[in-house]
Amino acid sequence: MRTLRTAVAAVGVAAAAVAGCSAPPEPYTAAPTETYSLAPLPEGATYVAATPLPEPVECGDPTASLRPFPPGQIPDSASLEAIRQRGRLVVGLDTGSNLLSFRNPTNGEIEGFDVDIAREVARDLLGSPDKVEFRVLNYDEREQALEDGRVDIVAKTMAVTCERRQRIDFSTVYYDAYQRILVMAGSPVRDVADLAGRRVCVGEGTTSLERVERQQPDAVVVTVPMWSDCLVMLQQNQVDAISTDDTLLLGLATQDPHSRLVGPSMGDERYGIGIAQGNDDLVRFVNGTLERIRRDGTWERIYSRWLSELGPPPGPPPATYRD
Repeated sequence: MRTLRTAVAAVGVAAAAVAGCSAPPEPYTAAPTETYSLAPLPEGATYVAATPLPEPVECGDPTASLRPFPPGQIPDSASLEAIRQRGRLVVGLDTGSNLLSFRNPTNGEIEGFDVDIAREVARDLLGSPDKVEFRVLNYDEREQALEDGRVDIVAKTMAVTCERRQRIDFSTVYYDAYQRILVMAGSPVRDVADLAGRRVCVGEGTTSLERVERQQPDAVVVTVPMWSDCLVMLQQNQVDAISTDDTLLLGLATQDPHSRLVGPSMGDERYGIGIAQGNDDLVRFVNGTLERIRRDGTWERIYSRWLSELGPPPGPPPATYRD
């Protein structure tokens, strides 16, 4: 069993008290050159006490999904018809992930890579990419929103895992991301080894959190509801680094030219569209849309619009089916 991770400096404890956030279990002694901001922490920021990590759940290949309906052979389906009768596809996402799903300050519209993927599902199901209703979810709300029926699908940088498959279903993979680290220019952090004893901001309820805990158990982890909160904390010197998918880090980096992506990949994150368990017809329909956009060039156009700074389009990840 791991011991409790050393936590934040005394100034960080004071900031946590001001913000009403949970305080770390033990004082963290900063290196003489380190200074920490006294600004209040964002609402919902929480220091994570280390606990023994569970054994990984095994399920074979978690990315294997249901094969799409044959072209032109979509059967009568109560679940699909309910969405058609409603006249809109209800999509769970967040508005704090720049380039993936964010509110454009110029026109007030919700835009981004994940948004455009969801719009393609609406195009095929309802005849228009505009027939969508977006509901903003925190990361730890994604699965419950599907189980409660508050949303039809979740398109929110959601990695397909065996553990999540115990509660919800997934489409085929529509994007391969890689976890890395974001720091401010001049930071001594270069890779995951350098995170020992340093404060790292991670999204609450994300696979990024578990990967940081497994690869660097001596990091001081702070979780937040929205990735935009991590950027604020990094800018205010309340954390030393942010660790998550390169797609999300790129979106944060475009908002602050003094930030830098560093280090090699810590592991891949294979995004799938989340769907409630038992709704096989919707899973197959969504997979049909993903199959179409792989073939007709739509995926490459969406990538080029939002993620081109990561490099040339790598091509959509191939589908894996289990039936």
